[in-house]
Amino acid sequence: MTVLPTDPGAQAALFGREGELISVRISVEPRLLEDLLEALAVLDFPVNPQLYHHTGQVAVEFPAYSAQIDRVREALRTHGFDQGSLELSRVLARAHSQY
Repeated sequence: MTVLPTDPGAQAALFGREGELISVRISVEPRLLEDLLEALAVLDFPVNPQLYHHTGQVAVEFPAYSAQIDRVREALRTHGFDQGSLELSRVLARAHSQY
């Protein structure tokens, strides 16, 4: 894992062999949670999701490398999920915004 410096005022990023580490967030209705988790289970990399329950929706978050994002999109599409429910952000940017 490498942390690369960026321009002043920009956020640092974490990089590995498969690109930048990205925070993936997918929001679904609670009744679709099990189907979403099954869709993520077919991915060829480990997914260790955190679940956030809100009124009327559940957010599923997990880290993935940028090279893996197309596989996430394909799994969503194959299992009938709206790809518009997929949100991506830099891992370090999220960490800085929480403090």
